[in-house]
Amino acid sequence: MEGTPHPVPRTVEDVFSDFKGRRAGLIKALTTDVEKFYQQCDPDKENLCLYGLTNETWDVNLPVEEVPPELPEPALGINFARDGMQEKDWLSLVAVHSDSWLLAVAFYFGARFGFGKNERKRLFQMINELPTIFEVVTGNVMQQKDQSGGQNNSKSKSSSKMHHGQSENQLKAVKASPPPKYEEESGEEEDDDEQGATCGACGDNYANDEFWICCDICERWFHGKCVKITPAKAEHIKQYKCPSCSNKKPRV
Repeated sequence: MEGTPHPVPRTVEDVFSDFKGRRAGLIKALTTDVEKFYQQCDPDKENLCLYGLTNETWDVNLPVEEVPPELPEPALGINFARDGMQEKDWLSLVAVHSDSWLLAVAFYFGARFGFGKNERKRLFQMINELPTIFEVVTGNVMQQKDQSGGQNNSKSKSSSKMHHGQSENQLKAVKASPPPKYEEESGEEEDDDEQGATCGACGDNYANDEFWICCDICERWFHGKCVKITPAKAEHIKQYKCPSCSNKKPRV
């Protein structure tokens, strides 16, 4: 399918390099080469797939015949929906499936070569630093950059303490995880971070893999699970009040 054979990635860095090459090819198909890509996705043809290749190119082709395939296969039949919806919506849909396929390929290599928990986590963190294809195609990545630029000048405590392990959706949610006590912080926020290292509800310490949220009233940090707030809910909260602050009656 990909022409010239290429080395099979075996380390986290190799897999990430493979991911970036395929991602670049897919982005070209859906942005700079979009007219050519559109023409190749004729609905009258058979089931077609969009492949991102490691050399930063792309290919629209039939799926491989072997079962199971050497690598996970992209979404099948992307050409059938081309004329049934607006072009931008169709491209966005293909972009979403392309993002899913890229992750499937990357973690297929991780499983095949026995990546452990820390290696898988490091791989995902490296991948998560890049905008998704969907964000690039829809322009959301530019909007997020503009928002982050405005937040740098904000005095909001919660927006200034974003942990590098959080997803972009969680960062955009205004609330983010405080850093653990053992991490060194520069500037005047060091004392604040020490206070945010334990949950205001259960008293347990901060953990890297947990979602936390800060109350905008009392400025205490809480496990999302302790106050029944998920990252998805946090995205729609402009000002979060913890249960204690929500129950306080205003003075007459």
